[in-house]
Amino acid sequence: MSESEYKIADGAGKFLQAVKDGRRLKDAEWTNGRILLSNKRIVLAGNDGKRNLALSEIASLSGRHDVNQTVAQVSDYVSIRMNNESVVLVSMGENTEQFETKLYGALLDQTEMLVKHPAVKGGVVTDESFERARIKVEDEQLSVAMQNGSFVSVDLTDVGSAEAASLDVQGSKSPVLKVEHTVEDDTSVQTYFSSDSHTCSILESLLSKEARKSKGSVDLSETEKRVLMALYSGVSSFEIPDFLGMDVDEVEEIFERLIEVDVLEEVRKRREVAMKTRGRNIASEAINEE
Repeated sequence: MSESEYKIADGAGKFLQAVKDGRRLKDAEWTNGRILLSNKRIVLAGNDGKRNLALSEIASLSGRHDVNQTVAQVSDYVSIRMNNESVVLVSMGENTEQFETKLYGALLDQTEMLVKHPAVKGGVVTDESFERARIKVEDEQLSVAMQNGSFVSVDLTDVGSAEAASLDVQGSKSPVLKVEHTVEDDTSVQTYFSSDSHTCSILESLLSKEARKSKGSVDLSETEKRVLMALYSGVSSFEIPDFLGMDVDEVEEIFERLIEVDVLEEVRKRREVAMKTRGRNIASEAINEE
């Protein structure tokens, strides 16, 4: 390694190439070996030799690529999509998730971006402007250090959506990632991240991973959706009966139903609830349909 390169993770695992130049390799087999992650590359060393994956050539960390039954039987692996349309799978067994977090950190830590926070708060567009910031990936959290000295914390398990867009940023069209999450008082906000397309793609991979888990379909009645929309708009759970003109007991029953389907979480007994990521997604979709 050069003086500017340092080791981040090192351990035993297995790896294979699932896609080469855009073509799926159905006969691909796992190779056991050593996996080393530095701040510049991933080294995959097996009996057949050593392969280097430059971090600068990684396009994104994508979903599963079960090209054959051998691959499908492995429950935990990281799919690394390269700029040349090849995909390499890396598994470190029970340490795979930890390796993935460190890989995201190697790709994104201390990256300077333009951040607008909050861009939208409680469904209302704010007059905040884009500001320089640096990001850092931590366990289940994205920390954002703003140039003005403030800090924004995005709980990765709380991300409702991460939507790529092209917006006017400081006078020119730039790639932007719109990220929906909540702040400390459980208010739904959107934070906008802007950088080059490669950085935005990597960040989208990270933030979309948990968001996908909350997209499960839930069959709700129109009344249940009205309750969710009210909560999403900032109405207190205690104020819902008066706000919607509903009986208190009916609202209690709806809260219990929505807690059962993992849309709300109970904060304390007797009608105080907070929206979960799935609930915010449903409420946002319902509002857009109005």
